[in-house]
Amino acid sequence: MTDDLYRENQILRRKLHTFLSQARENEQKMRRFQEQELRLISTASLTELVQRVLFNYRTAFGLDVVSLVLHDPEYEIQRILEEEGVRLEEMEQLCFQHESDNLDNLFGISAEPQLGHYHVRDHQFLFAQDTIKPRSIALLPLVRYGNLIGSLNLGSEDGSRFVEGAATDFLQRLATIVAICLENATNLERLKRVGLTDSLTGVNNRRFFDQRLIEETARAQRTNEPLACLFMDVDHFKAVNDQHGHQLGDRVLRKIAGLIREQLRASDVLGRYGGEEFAALLVNANNESALEIAERIRAVIEKQSFATSEDQTMSVTISIGVATLPTKCAEIESDRLSEDLVERADQAVYRAKHNGRNLVVLADASSLLVEDTAVRR
Repeated sequence: MTDDLYRENQILRRKLHTFLSQARENEQKMRRFQEQELRLISTASLTELVQRVLFNYRTAFGLDVVSLVLHDPEYEIQRILEEEGVRLEEMEQLCFQHESDNLDNLFGISAEPQLGHYHVRDHQFLFAQDTIKPRSIALLPLVRYGNLIGSLNLGSEDGSRFVEGAATDFLQRLATIVAICLENATNLERLKRVGLTDSLTGVNNRRFFDQRLIEETARAQRTNEPLACLFMDVDHFKAVNDQHGHQLGDRVLRKIAGLIREQLRASDVLGRYGGEEFAALLVNANNESALEIAERIRAVIEKQSFATSEDQTMSVTISIGVATLPTKCAEIESDRLSEDLVERADQAVYRAKHNGRNLVVLADASSLLVEDTAVRR
């Protein structure tokens, strides 16, 4: 009888010890979750938020890989991050889905966390191709107002770290916090851009373009990467307004802005410079690639037709000036360099107009290097 009581007491002690250890582990886990939640909630920048999710979570929870997949059908989030200076190619675990089919098929209607083993066929689109492949994963759907906006994916080389059927309370809470923070940060970025967007065409306005011009010029100087500027002027636009009215003129400008944007890359910057003038910055583009993009823009606009109120169609053309930064310009002030870049592109447009319009003209080389050398001597 005494031996039985002793053994029973020992079993109860072990169970109590296991229970207390589990309780302490859960408490520590909850504390880590709360710390990360507070950091996320206090983050206003979309760039900083993404970085914290991808890098801080991996360290805080001892994970081997963390990825974030976002549904971005209009390339909006990509443009926001690139405009903030993020090099997306360096954030390999940030992935974008322009269609929602993969995410919808993965999570279904319930959109609940999925825990279990990693399967290449079903899960390879969630992680960068060149990264380690986890053995067990936790896939957390990011949902706002019933819409699946992305997926936060946690991976471990420990096959028993995430097991199908395990409790997901902490993970569901984490997914909710991340989804709310992503939505808030994106909306904040949208608000910032309201005053920097041209209301008629939907592209960036002159103020935004001038701001990015200096930033991109300075970055090109630091990295010694090429930077090109396209200055574009719709030919005979006053005649469009005079003959067909301002409503058609506005429609023409909106369509031209859209056509230009379609020919540019996500990293490029397009702005309405004023009236019928547009300007674009082509990041990491030399003379050859800038001329190729400019010619594509000229050709696609030339082919576009517009219906007039007289049940007829009309077409417009555009003249484009192309200028690139001079090489070895690190010693020149960014302000002077950026002003010179736009001025040379503008002068090239003037030559295109003078030579018959509907042309792409490459600007003369900058004289700033000669001036700068003379001053230093």
